[in-house]
Amino acid sequence: MAHPSQLGFQDAASPVMEELLYFHDHTLMIVFLISVFVFYIITVMVLAGLTDKYMLDAQEMEIIWTVLPAIVLILIALPSLRILYLMDEVNDPHLTIKAVGHQWYWSYEYTDYAELYYDSYMTPTQDLDPGQLRLLEVDHRVVFPVESPVRVLVSAEDVLHSWAVPSLGIKMDAVPGRLNQMTTMAARSGIFYGQCSEICGANHSFMPIVVESVPLEYFEAWSLMMLYE
Repeated sequence: MAHPSQLGFQDAASPVMEELLYFHDHTLMIVFLISVFVFYIITVMVLAGLTDKYMLDAQEMEIIWTVLPAIVLILIALPSLRILYLMDEVNDPHLTIKAVGHQWYWSYEYTDYAELYYDSYMTPTQDLDPGQLRLLEVDHRVVFPVESPVRVLVSAEDVLHSWAVPSLGIKMDAVPGRLNQMTTMAARSGIFYGQCSEICGANHSFMPIVVESVPLEYFEAWSLMMLYE
């Protein structure tokens, strides 16, 4: 999860998020090198007075400043496209969860089970247990098994919402009347926090998302407990 004064991303908890972090570092290094080069050119021009008002054209320079940006764009586009297709891939999910946004809570349905569905509301501050996070804890978490592909179907009942969990590298718009899908896989056990990422009204900031990834045997025990409640 995020911490106060944090500058970087949250710790990656899925293969997709790890790829996004690598891509971010790759792109940031390219931007840094370009910035250093441009700053160097400007400094040299200012200090040495390298200007030529009589130069009419320079085809070699025009070729260079056309080809080099094209190469840079290719170096950025190729890994970006790879991650894009990786995020769109749906490969035999072991579990399907339907998330529906409401003003201002989430409801979840495990479509592989006949009667497993519930609403998830933010836990009020006065009801928090010691160690729980204010404005981020919920009464019912999303639970799924670790190291298992999970498909999440996202929609909304009233207005636009967005289901986002940064540690898993997922963010999907919830649109009324439309069903969007994404896949994720938690690489480790843990609790991951997210929030609605689309301004959806007065209580937009009170729609937290809590995902808990657990070993398969714990997930089976949890699902049985929820079915018999």
